[in-house]
Amino acid sequence: MARVSDNWERLVRATLKREQLRNVGQGDDRGPSGIAAAVPPSLVRTNIEAILQAADEIQDEDPTVARILCEQAYSLAQNLDPNSEGRGVLQFKTGLMSVIKQKLAKKDGAQIDRNRDIEHLWEFYQRYKRRYRVDAIQREEQKWRESGTFTTANLGELELRSLEMKKVFATLRALVEVMEALSKDADPRGVGRLIMEELRRIKRVGELTTYNIVPLEAPSFTNAIGAFPEVRGAISAIRYTEHFPRLPADFEVSGERSADMFDLLEYVFGFQNDNVRNQRENVVLTLANSQSRLSIPIHQADPKIDEKAINDVFLKVLDNYIKWCKYLRIRLAYNRIDAITRDRKLFLVSLYFLIWGEAANVRFLPECICYIFHNMAKELDAILDHGEANRASSCMGDGGSVSFLEQIICPIYETMAAEASRNNGGKASHSAWRNYDDFNEYFWSPACFDLAWPMRKDSLFFLKPKGWKRTGKSSFVEHRTFLHLYQSFHRLWIFLALMFQALSIIAFNHGHIDLDIFKVILSIGPVFAIMNFVKCFLDVLLMFGAYSTARTMAISRLVIRFFWGVGSSVGITYLYVLVLNERNQQDKNSSYFRLYMLVLGVYAALRVVFALLLKIPACHTLSDMSDQSFFQFFKWIYQERYYVGRGLFESMSDYFRYVLFWLVIFVSKFTFAYFLQIRPLVKPTNTIRDLPSFQYSWHDLISKNNNVLTLVSLWAPVVAIYLMDIHIWYTLLSAIVGGVMGARARLGEIRSLEMVHKRFESFPEAFVKNLVSLKGRRISFNPQSSQESQAMNKAYAAMFAPFWNEIIKSLREEDYISNREMDLLSVPSNTGSLRLVQWPLFLLSSKILLAVDLAMDCRDTQADLWNRICRDEYMAYAVQECYYSVEKILHSLVDGEGRLWYLSF
Repeated sequence: MARVSDNWERLVRATLKREQLRNVGQGDDRGPSGIAAAVPPSLVRTNIEAILQAADEIQDEDPTVARILCEQAYSLAQNLDPNSEGRGVLQFKTGLMSVIKQKLAKKDGAQIDRNRDIEHLWEFYQRYKRRYRVDAIQREEQKWRESGTFTTANLGELELRSLEMKKVFATLRALVEVMEALSKDADPRGVGRLIMEELRRIKRVGELTTYNIVPLEAPSFTNAIGAFPEVRGAISAIRYTEHFPRLPADFEVSGERSADMFDLLEYVFGFQNDNVRNQRENVVLTLANSQSRLSIPIHQADPKIDEKAINDVFLKVLDNYIKWCKYLRIRLAYNRIDAITRDRKLFLVSLYFLIWGEAANVRFLPECICYIFHNMAKELDAILDHGEANRASSCMGDGGSVSFLEQIICPIYETMAAEASRNNGGKASHSAWRNYDDFNEYFWSPACFDLAWPMRKDSLFFLKPKGWKRTGKSSFVEHRTFLHLYQSFHRLWIFLALMFQALSIIAFNHGHIDLDIFKVILSIGPVFAIMNFVKCFLDVLLMFGAYSTARTMAISRLVIRFFWGVGSSVGITYLYVLVLNERNQQDKNSSYFRLYMLVLGVYAALRVVFALLLKIPACHTLSDMSDQSFFQFFKWIYQERYYVGRGLFESMSDYFRYVLFWLVIFVSKFTFAYFLQIRPLVKPTNTIRDLPSFQYSWHDLISKNNNVLTLVSLWAPVVAIYLMDIHIWYTLLSAIVGGVMGARARLGEIRSLEMVHKRFESFPEAFVKNLVSLKGRRISFNPQSSQESQAMNKAYAAMFAPFWNEIIKSLREEDYISNREMDLLSVPSNTGSLRLVQWPLFLLSSKILLAVDLAMDCRDTQADLWNRICRDEYMAYAVQECYYSVEKILHSLVDGEGRLWYLSF
């Protein structure tokens, strides 16, 4: 019996220790308490919350140090918002001051010597470090890392020890920050000197050096990510080697790390230190993630990043640059990807990230970033071929200093800022100032290389507006005019006009078509040419404001299309007049008619060919592959080349369904227009036209021109309806097609909360089958047994849970639901070891109580009771989940220490 009692005590002690470690392991993620929880949103991004949290932690240990931390937090808040304009800042300051006064009152009237605050803080800092053996633990951890023996057990031990130390280092960071602020007024020959030496020393200590995810400046004891082989392999991949140009002897490497590629880039181009640190960590994580996706085993002692992982990152990062070079038909800054070394690839990736990270608002000009990278990559390539590292001339200032920000980014940013100042708060017209698109479109043409490198400050690109003088747009100017109704929808207007003309001619000839009537129908040719010329004229007119800075090719295209419109409209109209004269003279030769048909046939064939090449997806690819200048010229005349949207086109099936949809609309519309709008007016029109002349009181207006005004009044409503009823036909057909598609997709089946309860069980499976790709499923849809079916349902729920919970979380963020409702609606992750699917609480609420009542009232057998419970499937789920959860808890209690107690029976 004594043995059982001892085992029970050991079990209790182990459980309490496990719970204590779990609480300690919250570390920096622990929720703020006390006055730290009242930090207003405008101050939450500062260190005020961390300082107050540390004050709460050490209040019982040393109230004086806690008071010093609170006073420093108040000073920070006062400096950041002296007028208390932020939301909740005044209340926060008032509460913090009351806390400070309470701490002062606990001194029982004893006088406080604030001159000794810094000394007292320094002494507490030393005691705190000795108490938790910070220096000794760091030395032990450094030796462990240098040994290179990384196993799963070591990582587990590191994680367990780091959980214990996180709170300690969070308090140390707060103490160091306060000491640094107070050391300015300390005695430089006494404690001030000691503090400054300590500050210089801890800048090389990983725990007190700020970082995002991976500590690279120095090893971190509380962060186990740096111990993963993928991360260590990525750090090794960017490390400096003897093949790189030698850095100057006086170049300092920050932290306790070794020199790497980013140090060379920082020295050559003058990137900012914080940008270099951020992008170094970004590249390391990107390489590590790419390596982990390969699922290739990596050597623990000497990890290396696979070549495929580096190529994947290289192609992904420089994807837009490669497309930009291909669009402009220029050579890449490097040779083929298989002809450059992995170090050059990592240099280029690092350079691109550094340019982007320091580009400020210029990063909204992606093709401008490509231009900068293209030229800087060439400079880097030349520098890497030398034995000594040299400064880049493009980033060299007048005083010999090197700064990428000042020499490259600032001129572009200042020009953009000068243009943005003219927008009158967004109320100015589009033609009055250049926006991001105008600056970016400048780099869509080979003419951008007129900027040269280093960039010429006297270029039109850097031209700043003076007074109310416009600097000009790049390629498009948005004028606010009703002419856009025709220019934007000219194809529709032309098509409707031509069809109305052809249907009217057929209707007035009673549906009979012969050669003479066909020649009359061909009058649509001159109408098409004239209306197309109107569109070209509007293009020229509405381009006003961009001619000074627009691309030469864009202006050339407008001029060519304009003169083509003038020539084609005049030529086709003149040729058709000759055809009509030939028809009236009853000339059987019909040479002009044959020539006219040949011209129209060739023109229509060209339009059809280019429409196929530019509209049908299968032909679109072929047209992009053609490099023939003759072909590219006519393609360019037909449609302007733009950098964006080049590869956006529909699939063949979608395109033909789209064409079929509009064919049905047009057939319905023109059939209705011919039989019910145009043909019924033919007889009244002929009758009115053949009426003898009447003498009206306003005869000069009405009867002078054979009742023209009467005919106009008769046809005007019909023409208006003809132009507008396409929207009616579109609405009707859209409703029909949408209804059929909705019925096939079974939309609207769930119309009440009861149906949500009833159908929720099928949501995960439907989500996986319809929205999850085959590659992401990794499960079979053909279960062989009930156990496999249950495991499959649990896998479905595990994939569905994050999707559903994101919806619920967004509803909570928009305040549509409360915290309690969010907890009821959230789906458990279903990634645990329970053998069944865990459903949200709103489906299982009160089911256990109902099951208990059924069991108490049941007088039947166990099987009958279970059958009654299974009539409500969610009640059965609730009972099963309760049973399996209790079973798991009991198994966890008898695990480890408890197993001895269990085996003693």
